[in-house]
Amino acid sequence: MHSPNRAAPDKDLVLLDLLDRALDKGVVLSGELVISVADVDLIYVGLKVLLTSVDTLHNMSAAAPLAPLNPPPESQP
Repeated sequence: MHSPNRAAPDKDLVLLDLLDRALDKGVVLSGELVISVADVDLIYVGLKVLLTSVDTLHNMSAAAPLAPLNPPPESQP
C-alpha cells in the first residue's frame, strides 16, 4: 500500500543533488528583521546572501559585471 506521506522512489531528491542544483543555478536569500519598542525602531538587520559556485559566479559576472559595493566618492570642483 502506498503511504501518502512518502514520495515515490523516482521523486526522491538526495541532498547532494539539491546542493548541486543550487550551486549550479545560484540561490539568493534576502530578509529583514526590525526590533522595535513602542513604535521606535531599535535594531534593523538586513540580510542578502548569494549562494553559488565559483564557476557559476564567474560566468555570471562575465555576462553582466557587478558594480562595486563602495564606489569612489565624486570629486568636487
